[in-house]
Amino acid sequence: MKTVFSPRHAGHSGNLELMAGEILPAFEKPSRAEIIRKRIDAVDLGPVSEPDAHDLSTAKKVHDPAFIDFLPTVYPEWEKSGRSGTAMPYTWPVRGLRGDVPPAAIEAKLGFYSFDAGATFVKGTWDAIKSSHDTALTAAALVKAGERAAFALCRPPGHHAGSNFMGGYCFINNAAVAAQRFLDTGATRVSILDVDYHHGNGTQQMFYERSDVQVVNLHGDPMQEYPYFLGHADEKGASEGEGFNHNFPMPWGTDFAQWKAALDAGCDLVADYRPDVLIVSLGVDTFERDPISQFKLKSDDYPEIGRRIAELGLPTLFVMEGGYAVDEIGINAVGVLTGFEGR
Repeated sequence: MKTVFSPRHAGHSGNLELMAGEILPAFEKPSRAEIIRKRIDAVDLGPVSEPDAHDLSTAKKVHDPAFIDFLPTVYPEWEKSGRSGTAMPYTWPVRGLRGDVPPAAIEAKLGFYSFDAGATFVKGTWDAIKSSHDTALTAAALVKAGERAAFALCRPPGHHAGSNFMGGYCFINNAAVAAQRFLDTGATRVSILDVDYHHGNGTQQMFYERSDVQVVNLHGDPMQEYPYFLGHADEKGASEGEGFNHNFPMPWGTDFAQWKAALDAGCDLVADYRPDVLIVSLGVDTFERDPISQFKLKSDDYPEIGRRIAELGLPTLFVMEGGYAVDEIGINAVGVLTGFEGR
C-alpha cells in the first residue's frame, strides 16, 4: 500500500489547548505521525512519498470559502496584534449573541470560526494544515488512478472541521475534501466510514443534506463524550440526505466484541449503498490505553478492523484522524492497513 506523508506537519508543534479547565500541551503532537511513519517502514507496508501541491478550490466546495481564506491569516494577525505563543479563542457567539458576521479582532474571529479551544495555532500551523490537505488529495489521486488502497498520513486531522468551523485539533476536513474530489473526477457515490473514537461531527454536518456522500460514524455516546452535540442514533440526514447519515454511538467501556458488531452493521450499510469508493477516517483512539478516550480495544483488534473493511471489496482511501496513545499508535494504525492487505 502506498502512503503519502508530508514532513511539513511538524511545523504545527508546541501549541497549547484548553481541556477540562486546564491549559495543556496539545495531545495532538508531531510524534504521532512520526511513529506511524516509522512503523510503515518497519513492516514494509509500501513506498512513502510526499504530497503534490494542490490549490484550495476543492476545499472551498465543502467549506465556506471565507473560512478557508481565514486560516492562513490567523497567526500573522495574532502577531500583528502584539501576541506570541499559541493563538486560541476564548469567546464564542453562542445562543443569544450575534454570530452572523466575524468581528475584526483576531481573538473574536477565532471564536467565530471554532466550536472549542482545541484547534490552536502557532507560526507553522497553516503550512501543516495545507500539507495535510495536499496529502489527502494526493493519496486520493492514487486510488483514482487504480490503486486498490492508499494511506493519507494526514496531520493535523480533519473530521471535526465543518463547513465553517474548526475544533478538536481539526482545521480542514481532509476526508471531506477527498470525497468531493472523487465526485468531481467521476464518482457518483462516496462512503465515509469514520472509526475514530470521537464522532466526526464536521463530516456529518457537511454532508447531512446530501445523498452523494454516505457518512457512517462509530463513536463514543455524545451524552457522555466529546464533541457532545452531534452523533446521536436518530440523526439520519435531512432533505436530499435523509437516510444517508448513520451513527453508532457506544458507551464508555465498549470492548471489541461490541464495537465489531457496530462495524459489521456499518459495513453492511456501506455495501447496500454501493459507493464507487470508500474513505475511512482512521482514528485509533478506541485503544484501551488512549489518554482521552474510554473504549477498550486492544492492539490485536486493529488488523481485524482492516480485514473487515477489505471484505467490502471497494477502492479505499485511509485518511489518518485521531489516536493519542503515542507509544502504540504506529502498531494500531498500521495494523489496520496490514489487516486490510490480508497480512
